[in-house]
Amino acid sequence: MSRPEVLYPLFADLETLEGVGPKSARAFEGLGVERPRDLLFLLPHSGVDRGRKESVREVVPPVTVTIEVEVGVHFPPRRKGGPYRVMVRDAQLDWALVFFHARADYLQRLLPTGQRRIVSGKIEMFDGIAQMVHPDHVLRPEDAGELPPYEPVYPLTAGITQKLVAKAVQAALARLPDVPEWIDPGQKAREGWPDWAAAVRAVHNPAGAAQLAPTDPARARLAYDELFAHQLTLSLARASARRQKGLASVGTGVLSAKVLKSLPYEPTGAQSRAIAEIAADMAQSQRMNRLLQGDVGSGKTLVAFMALLTAVEAGGQGVMMAPTEILARQHYDGLAPLAAAAGVSLVLLTGRDKGGERAAKLRALHQGETGILVGTHAVFQKDVVFHDLRLAVVDEQHRFGVAQRMELGAKGRAVDVLVMTATPIPRSLALASYGDMDVSVLDEKPAGRKPIKTALIATSRMDEVVAHLHRAVADGRQAYWVCPLVEDSEVVDYASAEARFAQLRAAFGDGVGLVHGQMPPAEKDAAMARFVRGETRVLVATTVIEVGVNVPNASIMVIERAEIFGLAQLHQLRGRVGRGSAESTCLLLYQAPLSETGERRLKTIRDSEDGFRIAEEDLSMRGAGDLIGTAQSGLPRFRVADLERQAGLMAVAQSDARALLQIDPGLTGPRGTAARVLLWLLDQDRAIRLIGVG
Repeated sequence: MSRPEVLYPLFADLETLEGVGPKSARAFEGLGVERPRDLLFLLPHSGVDRGRKESVREVVPPVTVTIEVEVGVHFPPRRKGGPYRVMVRDAQLDWALVFFHARADYLQRLLPTGQRRIVSGKIEMFDGIAQMVHPDHVLRPEDAGELPPYEPVYPLTAGITQKLVAKAVQAALARLPDVPEWIDPGQKAREGWPDWAAAVRAVHNPAGAAQLAPTDPARARLAYDELFAHQLTLSLARASARRQKGLASVGTGVLSAKVLKSLPYEPTGAQSRAIAEIAADMAQSQRMNRLLQGDVGSGKTLVAFMALLTAVEAGGQGVMMAPTEILARQHYDGLAPLAAAAGVSLVLLTGRDKGGERAAKLRALHQGETGILVGTHAVFQKDVVFHDLRLAVVDEQHRFGVAQRMELGAKGRAVDVLVMTATPIPRSLALASYGDMDVSVLDEKPAGRKPIKTALIATSRMDEVVAHLHRAVADGRQAYWVCPLVEDSEVVDYASAEARFAQLRAAFGDGVGLVHGQMPPAEKDAAMARFVRGETRVLVATTVIEVGVNVPNASIMVIERAEIFGLAQLHQLRGRVGRGSAESTCLLLYQAPLSETGERRLKTIRDSEDGFRIAEEDLSMRGAGDLIGTAQSGLPRFRVADLERQAGLMAVAQSDARALLQIDPGLTGPRGTAARVLLWLLDQDRAIRLIGVG
């Protein structure tokens, strides 16, 4: 499939645009602009009112004005480097234009005495006289039309000026093709959105500040196009995954009944609902691709285990994968009593298994004696062969992107996939990252979980915190002490953690452990293991402990310089405690004085344990890119759409994309063909390849 011809002019070299040479084309790359098409989506972020005024008397300096004047006498500088003044008169007043380092002959050509000119720039008062230093524009009255009444202001980079961008944008706009409409007509009418080309013209020619807001119809339409193209790509990925034949795994309910009977508590409503959704998916002959999203401590493990049992009941096997050996071992320890209750063989396979032991485990797996395997990605090595694998559960602490999920499916086994994530993600972002999956949400806490007391304490009261810790440790409790991320440098973090470690060691003796990012993995594992066994009572750590580690006896979490952490991170860290029967506390140490956002962030954490509420708040405070650290989030980078302010559009885009593919899976009808043009226009090549598959 090749790019539609109507788009060729937009994908030509930048230098084909009037006024763009090789040097400026190189400079434009700093703005992410490589082709005329990119200029269309380089939107102005503000604007300058260039509306005409009669006289400077009508305004209060300092302010930008546009006025027709009669040019008067020139006063060249008296000393080298001094100001060059040109007197001018508007309808009511005499005032001056001021230039520095300008050549006299140039200024005389620009502003001939006795002639009329339109000048536009910033008026300021100097010694009681109004003056305009270096006007932005000087035009002959007959060329006044060149100056828009409201001039858009674009983002710039080294070697690029506003004039150059404005000129290049206008040249790109001259190439706007006539494209068919891909938005559902009913929706377009309801929202009052313009056609695509009209929208692109409108965002580059705003009539005032209102046209720069995300709510402006032209901007909203272009944002929607972008979200719609993204959701089409994800829906195509989902459809192609679903077309892959799966195995219908129908559970008998025999094993799961045994497990439920052995539990000291009833599953929550949310757990029961998720278990049913997953079982129904597994019973279909298409492959399952489902996300299980639940807050820290919402009971995801039980739901995942019930799904694994369904695979075993259907005569197959299940595998659960964790990102690290520590987490794999924890899953194994957590599942062992459940597996025992069900009478199912559960085996742990990690990189540490060597020789005869490993061979024996592999043999049992291959012959089907092992029902459920728990491990790291080592379970994908060549020599690991299942007898009949039906379900893979991925514990997704390390952001398994769409590409990796596709890869997992491409292992040649039509296995059902269940991805678990403990990061509560606001709906709009969940759709951006996981729009290709079906989602089950656990939004209730299991019974018996005690709330965690959270307190804010200024660093100046450090001694009290250490004293409190002393008493708790004497009572046999364990604590985490998380050191701040300093200046984003692991070396400095490591120094601050080392210093805190030395200080606490002086207070507590040998019962203090240390883990940080600079340690070799084996040492890190060993330090964690000592803490898990209770040999160390206080674990000093950089944020390497944020995910998954489960030490029921640890009931105190101290987070130093809490104000510099993100909300989601604070919530994840706090979730490390409150897992046992003891009352748990989380102490947020902050350095006074707190900024307004710092205070808002810490109070949000103190007042709520609901991860989804915290995530929504985080999104409104920080923005989507920061929320999950755009670099590793796999979150698409949108040029126009703003996920915080236009979150509502994402859900509409998803249902619209899925609806279109339901009626027209190959995108061959009129709207489907139009949607293909959109995918080409927005560089969604992956989607285009997916249409071809099938």
